[in-house]
Amino acid sequence: MSDPTRPKGPQIISIANQKGGVGKTTTTINLAAALVELGYRVLVIDLDPQGNASTGFGVEPSERTLTTYDLLLGEVDIHDAIQTTDIQGLWIVPATVDLSSADIEMISNEKRSFLLRDALRQRALDTYAIDFILIDCPPSLSLLTVNAMVASDSVLVPLQSEFFALEGLTQLIMTVREVRQTANPYLRIAGVVLTMYDKRNNLSKQVETDARENLGDLVFKTVIPRNVRISEAPSYALPVLSYDPTSKGSEAYRALAKELVSKKG
Repeated sequence: MSDPTRPKGPQIISIANQKGGVGKTTTTINLAAALVELGYRVLVIDLDPQGNASTGFGVEPSERTLTTYDLLLGEVDIHDAIQTTDIQGLWIVPATVDLSSADIEMISNEKRSFLLRDALRQRALDTYAIDFILIDCPPSLSLLTVNAMVASDSVLVPLQSEFFALEGLTQLIMTVREVRQTANPYLRIAGVVLTMYDKRNNLSKQVETDARENLGDLVFKTVIPRNVRISEAPSYALPVLSYDPTSKGSEAYRALAKELVSKKG
């Protein structure tokens, strides 16, 4: 069930995991590109102070004059913060390291958990006819991540195929539950996607088995392989779908996009 108080508009998905290095930004960039290939119009919100999603789409630090930091603090309209990318139909609100102090600056605001939600409800967004908004969250369960979840319809969780992968998931699910109880009753988990999967590795297979046994249909059928092309693409400021369209990594993200859309439907 979607939020009846929110004007009909884009599907908003937070891509979140409090662990770093699980493929969160990589998934944001390539899922966005794959959705555009399917004909959707996509806006990426870079909510990570490292700004890697911005870099991955070729937005130079010198070009990030208005960012998610300004948006959260209510200093700019969303229309002013949105930038085009080299991919037609894909936009981004970039991030800089300034965002790392946003938690402190937001804490005194009584609406501190709703700042991003309110920014994404601005009518100026309507002119873009966006179908999906993907929010690249920081690797922590901070006020920034809570803002993302309050603004979102769902949370997509990248899960690295490694030992202890499932342990941090409990905390994330508890945070989703808490946000649902206090601020966004319509938030759901879109699914868990296994990343950096190596089918030759017994550990990857074991993590997949454990995840499917514990989480059932929440785990996407699509798994994202450990693939050198996925690793190389960011150094060219490109999604892997642009860098090497026929690679296994590109095919996996296309499959994930189709599965996400079919789940949504």
